[in-house]
Amino acid sequence: MPQAIWNGTVIAESDATRVVEGNHYFPPDSLKPEYFRPSEHHSVCGWKGTASYYDVEVDGRVNANAAWYYPEPKPQAAEIGDYVAFWNGVEVR
Repeated sequence: MPQAIWNGTVIAESDATRVVEGNHYFPPDSLKPEYFRPSEHHSVCGWKGTASYYDVEVDGRVNANAAWYYPEPKPQAAEIGDYVAFWNGVEVR
């Protein structure tokens, strides 16, 4: 089962991830909410839409904007709406 790990802690795990452009997108209910804080950061993908971000916090360490998701994806990316992907040192295995 795919897991997202940061700072030695599993922050998400699911056997229902969706892989897009090499990134595992985790279902929202697979995240351990105690490790996620909303971020004010956003970015835009030409075909997926506007991404929102979370900061990941584990044991007092913060990884800013380490998780992203598309709350209102464009139609061609609807399958990953609200699913969460990771980068910036978060290991997915």
